[in-house]
Amino acid sequence: MITFLRTNSENSDFRLLIKELDAYLAITDGEEHAFYDQYNKVDSIKEVIVAYDEKEPVGCGAIKAFDEQSAEVKRMFVKPERRGERIAPQILTELETWAKALGYEYCVLETGKRQQPAIALYTRSGYQPIPNYGQYIGMDNSICMKKNL
Repeated sequence: MITFLRTNSENSDFRLLIKELDAYLAITDGEEHAFYDQYNKVDSIKEVIVAYDEKEPVGCGAIKAFDEQSAEVKRMFVKPERRGERIAPQILTELETWAKALGYEYCVLETGKRQQPAIALYTRSGYQPIPNYGQYIGMDNSICMKKNL
C-alpha cells in the first residue's frame, strides 16, 4: 500500500528521488537540460509529497506558489521500476488536494514534449494546454498546462 508524507524540500528521501529525476532528465532533455535545470532548484519549495511503499520512497512531487491563485506542480517523479502502478496519479491528487487546502484555485505546470507519459498523465487528470508562461515562453520543447481545482 502506498502512503504519502507531506514534507518540505529538506526531506532526505525527496532529495534522493530528485537526484534520480535529474539524471533521467539530463538524458531526455539532451542539450536543453542546463536551461531547464536552472529552474528546478528545490531550496524554495515548501510543499513536498513523498510516496512510500512500506518505508521505501518510490515517488515524489511538489507545489510552490505561482501567483496568488495558482500553485505550480514541480518535480513529479516515480522510480522507473515502479511506473505503471498508478503512483503518479495518486501523488498528483495529493498535491492538488494540498494546493486547494492552501487556498489556490488552479494548478499550473510545465513538462517537456519528450515526456509523453507525463503529458498523458496530466491530460487524464484534467489539465489543459495553455500558452507557455515565464521562462518557458519560446521554448519549443515545453508544454504548459493548467487545471481548475
